[in-house]
Amino acid sequence: MSAWKSVRYRLEWAGMASLYRSIPLLPRPAAHRVACRLGDAAYHADKHGRAVALANLELVFGDSKPQEELRRIARESYRNFARTVVDQFWSPRLTRDNYEKYCRIEADDMAELEAVRETGAIWVTPHYSNFEWLALAMGFRGYHFTIVAQDFKNKSLTGLYRKNREHSGHEVIPQRGAIIRLLKNLKAGGHSAFLTDLTIRPSKAATVIECFGKKTCVTAIHAELMKRTGLPVIPGLCIPRDDGGYTFHGFRALRFDEGDTQQSIAQRCWDVFEPHIRENPAPWLWMYKHWRYEPKAGPEGYPFYVRPSEAFEAVEEKAASR
Repeated sequence: MSAWKSVRYRLEWAGMASLYRSIPLLPRPAAHRVACRLGDAAYHADKHGRAVALANLELVFGDSKPQEELRRIARESYRNFARTVVDQFWSPRLTRDNYEKYCRIEADDMAELEAVRETGAIWVTPHYSNFEWLALAMGFRGYHFTIVAQDFKNKSLTGLYRKNREHSGHEVIPQRGAIIRLLKNLKAGGHSAFLTDLTIRPSKAATVIECFGKKTCVTAIHAELMKRTGLPVIPGLCIPRDDGGYTFHGFRALRFDEGDTQQSIAQRCWDVFEPHIRENPAPWLWMYKHWRYEPKAGPEGYPFYVRPSEAFEAVEEKAASR
């Protein structure tokens, strides 16, 4: 490592550690206001991310919404992501005794949710609102997840984030060797959680799904684990509230049979979320490159940032042939 990179990493760690110490000192309303202002600042400063967000919004809504409305949604998306980041720092204030003050949990079938507590399940959610607190709240309720997280290039930051993510009893593991550890944990009655709209390289454990009518390459790990364990998949969504809190909604469990493929499982998981994102789009992470690869049929209607990929074409053809 170069001397400059070493110094930079130390400065990054010092800045991050300072936020971890200072933000939990803020009252909850103040933390909410700070997040909104940071989101507004990021929206105006992040020219490329703003362009990605608007391109994604135009793909989904086309001419059904005016440009002014699309810009408002993009700005709100930045605010929601800033809330997630600030709340990640504020999360040490959450405890088993007070989390319900900020996190209300509801479900289509609460009895079904309780039934999988001991048997284990695979939990899925998109990059929608505060997915970090969704996991924390479920941990306080006794559902302890094994979560795969990518390490930061600055490894000193990884420990800071892991500490908060494990605050309510979860275990965060690195990507290397994750499948084996996840499978072992699930077969022992454990739980695991995944972001199902995580766009990954087609050379990884990936499959192709239709997302708002356009093909994209997403993680297939949750689908593979379901096929190997037969455990139910439980979709959940975090819905932000105006008071700075959240409502976590659990949908009915999805169950699959031997005829299902990684692609069909991943598609059904996504299909639970898409109508809710269309109805209330602002909490989704619109500045994220949800469609990175150009499909074989051509890039018509896809965002400006898509790129051709032979590996993506191979995954696309594989999914279509099953």
